[in-house]
Amino acid sequence: MPSRWQRVRKTAERVGLVLFVLFGTAALYYSTPEPDGLRIALTVLFPLLVAGASRLPSRLASRAGVGTLCGAVGVWYITDPPRNDREWQGEYAVPADVMMDGNLAHIRNIRNFVYRTTQDYTPHYYDATYNLDDLSSVDLVTSYWAGNAIAHVFLSFGFRDGRHVAMSIETRRQKKFQYSTIAGFFHHYEIFYVTADERDLIGVRTDVRHERVYLYRLTLSPAERRRLFESYLQEIHTLVQHPAWYNTLTDNCTTGILTRAQARLRYRLDWRVLLSGYTASLAYDLRLLDTSIPFPQLRAQSRIQRPANASPDPDYSEEIRRQPHEVNDPAD
Repeated sequence: MPSRWQRVRKTAERVGLVLFVLFGTAALYYSTPEPDGLRIALTVLFPLLVAGASRLPSRLASRAGVGTLCGAVGVWYITDPPRNDREWQGEYAVPADVMMDGNLAHIRNIRNFVYRTTQDYTPHYYDATYNLDDLSSVDLVTSYWAGNAIAHVFLSFGFRDGRHVAMSIETRRQKKFQYSTIAGFFHHYEIFYVTADERDLIGVRTDVRHERVYLYRLTLSPAERRRLFESYLQEIHTLVQHPAWYNTLTDNCTTGILTRAQARLRYRLDWRVLLSGYTASLAYDLRLLDTSIPFPQLRAQSRIQRPANASPDPDYSEEIRRQPHEVNDPAD
């Protein structure tokens, strides 16, 4: 008769197997092999083959079969390479790149789309050179489209001459796939650093999608601002040659910022990292925002208010920073 620990171990093995099969099946379903028929066939075959192998009359053969199948899927998943040569949706078709020349950062392909609707836009890119000695501000942007728990979070870097360049860590989506939150837990999206004019990256959210957008000034020292900007620049250049997978848990818009900012581990594990709508409150607790006033008041003051039917014009960056702020925030 099996001992108690043997029964516990056997139960743990079964649970572990079920969880791995569920993970492997989802990973295959959300993977990117072509044609799609191959992906669907593998998704169906994997759990069926594991179920069949687990019922083999010989215990040794059963363990070997299940182990081989799970091992094959595990090795495939670990070695599945991200790529830059897919057929991308228009917003992600052209990546930015950076060349450094001393204190000068030459950024190519800064996105500046002109949006008429969320799906109707005119693509436009430009190149620009920024002197790192002139970096004067970093703003945290949070954009909400439904509720308060989830937001898209990104940064915008400002310079003494009034220019701003916004950088957003996003999923690089293929034309044939629609966005899926679940897919982001697997190898479905490459990671993409959108490098854009504020009229594009912020303006599409305030004036086209009509999301609830907040602009917070980060209280970083000049050295911290520069280190953060240089970290973004380095990663943008690296991804051109070495693509990487996006992951909703470990490498998303919020964890990417914390990694670039070299945040301490205990803050990277904070629950607000997953519920990105509360990123600003996390930054407030880290004393990265103005703590001279209560956070609800700061949040209300940071809300971007735009006139009805507004569209991003050449003075957009200045307008969203000099606008009057309402005292009451609908998020309360």
